[in-house]
Amino acid sequence: MRLINRTPGRLAATALGVLPFLAILLFYGLASQQRLADNPNDKLLPGMTQMAAAVDRMAFEEDRRSGDYLMWEDTVASLERLGLGVGVAALLALVVGLANGVLPLVRAHLAPLVSALSMIPPLAILPILFIVFGLGELSKVMLIVIGTAPIMMRDLTQRVRELPAEQRIKIQTLGANSWQVITRMALPQVLPRLIDAVRLSLGPAWLFLIAAEAIASTEGLGYRIFLVRRYLAMEVILPYVIWITLLAILIDQCLRLANRRLFPWYNAGGH
Repeated sequence: MRLINRTPGRLAATALGVLPFLAILLFYGLASQQRLADNPNDKLLPGMTQMAAAVDRMAFEEDRRSGDYLMWEDTVASLERLGLGVGVAALLALVVGLANGVLPLVRAHLAPLVSALSMIPPLAILPILFIVFGLGELSKVMLIVIGTAPIMMRDLTQRVRELPAEQRIKIQTLGANSWQVITRMALPQVLPRLIDAVRLSLGPAWLFLIAAEAIASTEGLGYRIFLVRRYLAMEVILPYVIWITLLAILIDQCLRLANRRLFPWYNAGGH
């Protein structure tokens, strides 16, 4: 049997997916053990016990100054910013994507602007956002919106334009006006694609969030990472990076599950 025709079963696929992570953990453990054996004060590759102690201190012990559990406070602050930024971006993408996809006059008016905005490096305008919106929450949320909304707008516009022309012709033949074409024909079919677009935008959204928190913030996962880096506290940085990764995976899987539950017809086609 040719290799391209061999499909692993569920158990085999799970095992194959887990193996790379186990290999990374093994490699890290061996490298850390070697470095600590040569220099017990080495900070580059802390041992598992050091990282576990740091997590216990950050997550389950009150901070002496503030009395807060820092890791959870940072998590809540970052998730609030991420949720608000991605939520606003998704709403804008849905409105503009539908209008651009269905209405040629709107597309001629807005498509060039959306394309231009999607080419602007968001981190390059971060200083402008701080000047215009200040160093508070708004500038951080706006960075996520500006960084993700234009890309989602272009994606949804293309998805709407790919809908079969026969559907548009039939619904207009039945007497539908432009608003009904958007709300009854295009909107129901583009909602699952919006969730896919949000999932693809989560990576850049996290990047913009961490960058904004690192520069101007007093709490948040990105803030904490860049705060402790001056002490070379890798036993804190690495668990925070792992925690961010786990949060991103959890959010992605929740969106995937929501898409499958809410729109089974869309996922039945192999999406």
